[in-house]
Amino acid sequence: MAHLMPSDSFSGQTILITGGGTGLGLGFSHECLRLGANLVIVGRNQERNAEVAKKLSEQYQRQVLALAADVRHYDQLEAILPTILDKFGKVDKLINNAAGNFISPTAALSHRAFDTVVDIVLKGTYNCTLLLGKHWLEQKQKAAILNIATTYAHTGSAFVVPSACAKAGVVALTKSLAVEWGPLGIRTNALAPGAFPTKGAWERLFPENLQHLMDFNKKIPVGRVGEVVELAAIAAFLLSDYAAFINGEVLTVDGGEWLQGGGQFNFLNALTATDWAAALAATRKAKS
Repeated sequence: MAHLMPSDSFSGQTILITGGGTGLGLGFSHECLRLGANLVIVGRNQERNAEVAKKLSEQYQRQVLALAADVRHYDQLEAILPTILDKFGKVDKLINNAAGNFISPTAALSHRAFDTVVDIVLKGTYNCTLLLGKHWLEQKQKAAILNIATTYAHTGSAFVVPSACAKAGVVALTKSLAVEWGPLGIRTNALAPGAFPTKGAWERLFPENLQHLMDFNKKIPVGRVGEVVELAAIAAFLLSDYAAFINGEVLTVDGGEWLQGGGQFNFLNALTATDWAAALAATRKAKS
């Protein structure tokens, strides 16, 4: 895959990624480091994040700082900010990637399960955004935020109701702050990824006994799922100065899956040439 931007695009900049040690977040970490950034990974599992940070630092010869904080708790995030500033002097960009989700009938959920997803996805996103946003405004510093939404944030979706509610809130936050903070030099955008399988998260979301129902190769018009490097390249672009005129956008990256599910007659893709010939013949007969 050809690289989208020059390797020095983030030189001298510091990027904070929540959940940057696993899954999509790890893909974002790789791309930001490849582009010359200093990196801060924030998550609850400090042992795992520190191990990932060490490997990334050695691979890219860049500074990677791993810090323990639960994005659901503003005070924990507030406590690590001085460490980040002592290390790098500033933070230039934020990727709100930390998430939680599971498939379940809504009636089977406890209110605590609902709270867990909403607190990580929505509360975690606005906690990080508010903390750094206030800092940037006080410093009169230009910055960029990228939130990770989902395609069903616009439509809702059965069996992932807590996630749908939380991600819809993330979209509203993105659009609202784009207008409020845009004039002050802070751009806010979001990505709405489709199917990007990652080890662990994907297996938890789609257990083996459900995988036969989820043939994404048939659901997605381009005929395949996405690769994390593809999403990471777009994420980095939206954060970069190359996207300086993009603000308040929620970019869908799903190979056309959302559109295929939205069209009333898209199911006709299943018809063969013989089926179409018979259908058109019947239509002509009815007209005559």
